Amino acid sequence: MMQEVRWGIIGCGDVTEVKSGPALYKIDGSSLVAVMRRTGDLAKDYAVRHSVPAWYDDADALIHDPNVNAVYIATPPDSHLEYTVKVAQAGKPVYVEKPMARNYAECQQMIAACEAAGVPLWVGYYRRALPNHLQVKTLIDNGAIGEVRAVNIRLYWPADWQTDFGIESPPWRVQPALSGGGYFVDLAAHQFDFLDYALGPIAEAQGQAANQAGLYAAEDIVTASFRFESGVLGSGLWCFSSDAVPRTDENEIIGTAGRIRFSSFSGGPVVLETAGGVQEFAPLMPQHVHQPLVQTLVDELLERDGACPSTGISGARASWVMDEILQGWRAAASL
Repeated sequence: MMQEVRWGIIGCGDVTEVKSGPALYKIDGSSLVAVMRRTGDLAKDYAVRHSVPAWYDDADALIHDPNVNAVYIATPPDSHLEYTVKVAQAGKPVYVEKPMARNYAECQQMIAACEAAGVPLWVGYYRRALPNHLQVKTLIDNGAIGEVRAVNIRLYWPADWQTDFGIESPPWRVQPALSGGGYFVDLAAHQFDFLDYALGPIAEAQGQAANQAGLYAAEDIVTASFRFESGVLGSGLWCFSSDAVPRTDENEIIGTAGRIRFSSFSGGPVVLETAGGVQEFAPLMPQHVHQPLVQTLVDELLERDGACPSTGISGARASWVMDEILQGWRAAASL
């Protein structure tokens, strides 16, 4: 039985500064003992600022550090498969960032590698443990809106929400070779994974995609329809070049006795609307958004009560849904 989870991070970039990294050393029974980044000076800087005893510019060195007994892979998706296989072969548990990989086929290879090595594989779909999203699941489970009938997703963001596309090289999130697609793959992954957690797996999905603004190679608009195994139907529109309309981030779950509205990324309240009126639940967001999920996997490793709800098996399903939606676009665009 593991006495303490001693983490190593491969890829200590921006996401690890506040969202995830501090969670690894703030949880009882968990510590961060090594970090790696290809640029050694940046790895050293992170280690100094976060009081991490060891840093590397080579992933293999971190993986085989005897003081590291669990690895968090926080690189872009193009290297998730490679590093997951290496960590698994070293006999160490794997926690990998989302999207789990660039496509479902890579996810399956990651699952197989971890199963062959007998090590757990978890994915950073932390909305499965965030208070706001758990409030949504609780309302559904308690029958607050009756039987669920449909889901609507709307996400409209301006093209420059994250960066200035006047630069020569666009960010990795819109380079399909690195990310698997564009902002749809990066962001809708969270949405589909949470819906899987709240309503069960999606059995069928299809969609259309296009690049309308021409700012990068990846899709910048996607429409989709999907059906859950339970019979619930869903639809979505994701537009990342909608500068002329207000930024929109809304999910709607419709039932026989009401509906629930909530945001995926904006941190607004959860809104319950029924015949009895409208009820708002104040947004609750931890400082380190990965921490509630990381707590569950630390508890699992240390054989405390509970288990992490975001596994490789569940994480792969989100990638399968997005593959189905983007199938036609990828074939036409040769991506």
